[in-house]
Amino acid sequence: MSECSLRRPGPSRSFERKVVLVTGGAAGIGKAVAQAFVAEGAVVAVLDRDLNGAPDGATGLSADVTNDAAVSGAVQSVGEKHGRIDILVANAGISYPATVEEGPLSDWQTLFDVNVLGYVRAIRAALPWLRKSQDAAIVNMSSCTAGTGLRRRVLYAATKGAIEAMTRAMAADLLHEGIRVNCVSPGTVDTPFISRLIAQAPDPALQRRAYNMRQPTGFMVSAEEVARAVLYLAHPDARSTVGSVLTVDGGFANVRLFDL
Repeated sequence: MSECSLRRPGPSRSFERKVVLVTGGAAGIGKAVAQAFVAEGAVVAVLDRDLNGAPDGATGLSADVTNDAAVSGAVQSVGEKHGRIDILVANAGISYPATVEEGPLSDWQTLFDVNVLGYVRAIRAALPWLRKSQDAAIVNMSSCTAGTGLRRRVLYAATKGAIEAMTRAMAADLLHEGIRVNCVSPGTVDTPFISRLIAQAPDPALQRRAYNMRQPTGFMVSAEEVARAVLYLAHPDARSTVGSVLTVDGGFANVRLFDL
């Protein structure tokens, strides 16, 4: 790879006028990511099945990530309008609590279709436009479940493990083109989805405490913290961060608060 394949570091640059596409960007982590880019002056588009809640200042694109034609059309509309895409944040996904014996295989296929192939569809559609950028970056969204065993999360964990493996392999494939690929691995994030699960629990206060105490910090990760991690990985000055999994999990994976 030529030393000129990636830009040399210079004065810190903001995301002013950078073209950013966030899948699953109308709610939860994706919404926080989109809002953070908007605040930094980026031109932001969010792709989601339900655009209710899409952040102000972002263009909403209605598409299901399991529909290849819909994803390709939405991504192309962004690329054609702006002449390029600088940053793709592949984030759209769904959860599924189950052991390896639970759930019909059709549910397993659906989860892989959304959480893995959904990323593939978005990335494939965006690559021609990312190649037109001087500071191209892909940031994938993983999960703490990819590296730490949790009960009744085998299917979700398998999809997120696939995302981390794909991130490293894509980084190797695309680096020579000046496209950096990285990944964020959050812990339990305090999103509206988690709030709904808490509300449905027999003892909501106890359930919230359980989610908080998963993290050694004693509190859930905020969506805004995850968004800041995405901004770091996507920033042009992070040119030496490639094929990395940035953990934002309150110490969940690596910290144990007990005496030996």
